[in-house]
Amino acid sequence: MNVSHPQAQSGMSVAILMGTYNAQRFLAMQLDSIAAQCWPNWTIWISDDGSRDASLAIIKDFAQKWGPERVKLLSGPCRGFAENFLSLACNPTIQADYYAYADQDDIWEPDKLRRALTILEENGREQPMLYCSRTRLIDENNQELGLSPLFRRKPSFANALIQSLGGGNTMIFNRAARNLLREAGCVNIISHDWWTYLVVTGCGGSAVYDDYPSVRYRQHAANLIGCNLGLRNRLARLGQLWRGDFRRWIDCNVSALQLISQKLNRENNHLLFKFIRARRDWLLPRLLVLKQSGIYRQTLLGNLGLLFAVIFRKL
Repeated sequence: MNVSHPQAQSGMSVAILMGTYNAQRFLAMQLDSIAAQCWPNWTIWISDDGSRDASLAIIKDFAQKWGPERVKLLSGPCRGFAENFLSLACNPTIQADYYAYADQDDIWEPDKLRRALTILEENGREQPMLYCSRTRLIDENNQELGLSPLFRRKPSFANALIQSLGGGNTMIFNRAARNLLREAGCVNIISHDWWTYLVVTGCGGSAVYDDYPSVRYRQHAANLIGCNLGLRNRLARLGQLWRGDFRRWIDCNVSALQLISQKLNRENNHLLFKFIRARRDWLLPRLLVLKQSGIYRQTLLGNLGLLFAVIFRKL
């Protein structure tokens, strides 16, 4: 996606939502990259999930430098990363024009916020809007490893039902999208980024995927979720699919979506109903729903995996 940078309204505020847990190794670099953003009007809300290392000291040093009005430290729910991030997204005291998820161990390029806000502003503020992007993969020493997969198909609820499009570390969304997340509440979900994609597209909002990698996504041994690249990672994903992990994740998302079914638009509510029914049916109806509903993943390999999952009842 090519984006010229017209001057967006500099008064627009961004609430950066960061979940931390034992983050001391890379946290200072991530915080410094946020402080170096071309977009100046940000506040960072950090929910720490019970760190036992030097994370809190690093955060307090950062807060001392930038002031208590810019850096807010909260105590997390201590029930995993997804609930930690969702507790921030649903916190009524956090008010801004836009909201950005931030992981504890990445590095943001200086123009990350400006680029995303320019794209979001071009699409208007009235409707729920979600931005996400490709990432540049780095190792523990900030050495480049490559790029995350490039997705070319249009984001939609039909895609969101079976795939999380962008990493949470790239996601920025407007107030209308945040209001949807608050209305849905702190439901039981697998990941905050997948849930955000489902809610925004399911409730009539739009998502945009930017092919420009404005986040340096660190790959290391402690990653809770890594990038799905390389033969080893793809074999690991296939193993998760065969064990039924993918079906369990879908179960969790579907249960959460049913709680907000009245918020989904008519078309997506109908699609969700067909999807639920087909997952319980025998092979031919499952295949027919896959064909007729337009459910899809972003890549050819992903769609072959989807067909595998439908045939062997792993969806």
